[in-house]
Amino acid sequence: MTGLFPDNPDAPIDMLALEGQVLRRGYARIAGVDEAGRGPLAGPVVAAAVILPTGMLLPGVNDSKQLTEEKREELFDVIYREALAVGVGIGDHALVDRINILQATLSAMGDAVRALSVAPDFLLIDGISSVPMNIPQRTVKKGDSLSLSIAAASIIAKVTRDRMMVQYDAQFPGYGFASHKGYGAASHLAAIAELGPCPIHRKSFSGVKEHCPAEPGAAPCEPSTGLFSF
Repeated sequence: MTGLFPDNPDAPIDMLALEGQVLRRGYARIAGVDEAGRGPLAGPVVAAAVILPTGMLLPGVNDSKQLTEEKREELFDVIYREALAVGVGIGDHALVDRINILQATLSAMGDAVRALSVAPDFLLIDGISSVPMNIPQRTVKKGDSLSLSIAAASIIAKVTRDRMMVQYDAQFPGYGFASHKGYGAASHLAAIAELGPCPIHRKSFSGVKEHCPAEPGAAPCEPSTGLFSF
């Protein structure tokens, strides 16, 4: 059989099983919610919320980390075209430093849900942390590989953030943001050690804070604002 947890571990997972459970409870507008960018040393955490038409299948949609960049870009356009609603929320590096990465992630998730043009009546959220909103919700470990709605949100979040980091690479050359997207690659750590942190680095993260100037508000670690088109 196929299902959320099939008897045969080699059988495919039904990516609509979770949505089906929620639908049978009487909910109709289910938003999958996921994020990208909790781990990097630089840049924002980006969250997305996606409401798909009931029963819709989107071949190829899965955990964004399991897809090639080319496939993610292709599915990004498909999801925006086919979804009932897509919302994006962004927690920038300054917010991450001010309230910590978990709270910045939950804030971005809440913003993504509020950005939906269709109000959801239930949330399926990747991970173990609920979003502080008065909407019925369920958290799902590894939800981006178990729920089509969450998987769609993971793709939107990942592609949106990657595009931002490519633009940041042009704004702050020398760090390699276009390639590693702000994660702690050896080349990135070496660039921080050589050049010092740039305005979008997360000053509270190990690997960055050791290289920040001692004086509060010194130029290399000052927050930056920027406008992006996706």
